[in-house]
Amino acid sequence: MSSVVVMRAVSVRRGSAFLLSDVDLEIGEGERWVVLGPNGAGKTTLMLIASGRLFPTAGEVEVLGELMGAVDMNEVKPRVGWASSAIANDIPRGESVLDVVMTGAYAVTGRWREHYEGMDHERAEALMRAWGLESLANRTFGTLSEGERKRALIARSLMSDPELLLLDEPGAGLDLGGREDLVERMHLLAVDPLAPTQVVVTHHVEEIPDGFTHALLLRGGRVVVAGPLTDVLTDEHLSATFGLQLDVQHDGGRWYARRSQG
Repeated sequence: MSSVVVMRAVSVRRGSAFLLSDVDLEIGEGERWVVLGPNGAGKTTLMLIASGRLFPTAGEVEVLGELMGAVDMNEVKPRVGWASSAIANDIPRGESVLDVVMTGAYAVTGRWREHYEGMDHERAEALMRAWGLESLANRTFGTLSEGERKRALIARSLMSDPELLLLDEPGAGLDLGGREDLVERMHLLAVDPLAPTQVVVTHHVEEIPDGFTHALLLRGGRVVVAGPLTDVLTDEHLSATFGLQLDVQHDGGRWYARRSQG
């Protein structure tokens, strides 16, 4: 199995502070990873590096077999699907939902002079059906609910048929119904053998879709533990990551964590 993302002794420094420190990570083709950690743990920084949008201060990074710094990352970025709140802020509020998804084929925000083929329209429509957006095609992005925006961004991130999919806190800001709908759709994507390698950032184990295979826990910019999901998501590891004694349960394909009463 080939590696999709490899990080060796990766650090990111801003002034005297380290956002990431000495991170080693290897993500294999077809794996589904979740990245967990408290606020300020370095999760988004890690994803920016994996997407080719941020160069580390130290260490080596390979994305899709290309060594960062040795190639033009603009040629790699179209092979990486990326959805985050930062992208949502760049999308024109008057853009139609259909165009929000379509422009993901060129990784641009805002319809301009790019040309789309009939197959692009067909793919966009299929993705919108898969993510429950078919009735919203002519709505503007600025009128969508938070859950609808999240689903539109994920559909957009899949538009280029990427080899690697990175989702930064897709469940943030959603109510219970919106979260459960999103987790179920992500489960269907996770178990699809034709879907790309996936990495999802979240604060909550309850948002981990069934079908995910691996986990990375971060605290203070450092790796607490990384590996197969059932080996990583233990009381001991999660307690160390969040600085609170936690009880972790796995039931019906879903994960749950509560403060320990012991």
